[in-house]
Amino acid sequence: MTTAVVVGSGPNGLAAAVRLAHAGLDVTVVEAHERPGGGARTSELTLPGVLHDDCAAFHPTGVASPYFSSLDLGRHGLRWLWPEVDLAHPLDDGRVGLAGRDPGLTASLGADSERWRRLLAAPVRNFDALVTEAFQPVAHLPRHPITLGRFGLTALQPATWVVRRFRDEPARALFMGVAAHAFGRLDRPLTASVAMLLGAAAHAVGWPVAEGGTAAITRALLAELAEHGGRVVTGTRVASLDQLTDLTGASPDVVMLDTAPAGALEIVGDRLSARVRRGLTRYSYGPAAFKVDIAIEGDIPWTNPDCLRAGTLHLGGTARQIVEVEAATLRGEMPDQPFVLLGQQYLVDPSRSAGGANPIYAYAHVPHGYDGDATDAVLDQIERFAPGFREQVLAVSVRGPADLEAYNANYVGGDIGAGANNARQIVFRPRPAVDPYSLGVDGVYLCSSATPPSGGVHGMGGFNAAEAALRRL
Repeated sequence: MTTAVVVGSGPNGLAAAVRLAHAGLDVTVVEAHERPGGGARTSELTLPGVLHDDCAAFHPTGVASPYFSSLDLGRHGLRWLWPEVDLAHPLDDGRVGLAGRDPGLTASLGADSERWRRLLAAPVRNFDALVTEAFQPVAHLPRHPITLGRFGLTALQPATWVVRRFRDEPARALFMGVAAHAFGRLDRPLTASVAMLLGAAAHAVGWPVAEGGTAAITRALLAELAEHGGRVVTGTRVASLDQLTDLTGASPDVVMLDTAPAGALEIVGDRLSARVRRGLTRYSYGPAAFKVDIAIEGDIPWTNPDCLRAGTLHLGGTARQIVEVEAATLRGEMPDQPFVLLGQQYLVDPSRSAGGANPIYAYAHVPHGYDGDATDAVLDQIERFAPGFREQVLAVSVRGPADLEAYNANYVGGDIGAGANNARQIVFRPRPAVDPYSLGVDGVYLCSSATPPSGGVHGMGGFNAAEAALRRL
């Protein structure tokens, strides 16, 4: 029987493992951590019984993933839950921009409501076709070239250009907050692409959470893998390809690396050609996350009550403020008021709460490898839009960039996206190549978030890499 080993059990590694197992390969997944899941784990980080997502928390790309949809993971207990409002962006003057599957939410954008609708109408209407194209490598034959071309006309622009379409701050800030998911300068080409895709997702499929925590996605993928004969070995760090022979008793026919390029360089070593090694060595990593998980009593006392309807909030102030702090972060400067992403998953998933304590998920964008303490900066940003919040805090758990990298080696320097989203790496990730998954060594592939279509819990990097391997087999 043809054998495969997958190094790393994040969503991409498990997706690759499932696809190969479906094709009849004998699959073993090897994970360094004691628990599988990579960025898709859930833990009691603050108080007993209070569940916090360790990294990934909101899943527009997960619910939209063509591969996850084809697996029917609901058979294994995965259930998506949608908040009343998918996304909220509060401002200092008390106003808030809202987005979600309810078309009426655009009324929050006032005079810009129609402009927002026109900007996203085509990608929302053709969202399934758009995702099919966007979740592939750049070098592929488009099945929907007109949809892709129309999307590209706006997506290729800097986010700072696109917001000029809006006259008032709620729409400008809402768009720029979504663009900030790119973790970098927002006045560069292609930075509108993230905002356009995730913004369209908010209206087309929403930004749901997984019932019981993001670990439910991992459990469903593990159940699917086990159903087809795959197995998982945990607590084992892989440092070389030779080690895989010792683990499995024979040299595997296929090796999938759900690792950052730095990990691939270590594991594959001298077997890489000079050209591939050079490409992986030049791969760059972006700003980091500073994660603060909070247990609170009751709900956050937002100035604008619409914020208490939202599953996800962006706390960054105006569009201009977001552009400035993101540029500062990329330069290595820690802003006083960093961009903060906050989650209130418990609003639709009370199973995450315990004993009257509710979990709050938050992280700030900080410089790569930042070794300071941004806890107060994060709490202050929440307090900025919810005076009295600090009085409700029961417990806090903090993970800085070094802690995040220790938790998951793919998060080099605390970069939870496993790579900078600059123009070159948005287009060519991890290196310019017709097959971005192949490492140029027979049977060895990279399948992590460092490959197309980049970050997110969607499994498409793993699925695409597995498809490339199966074609060669």
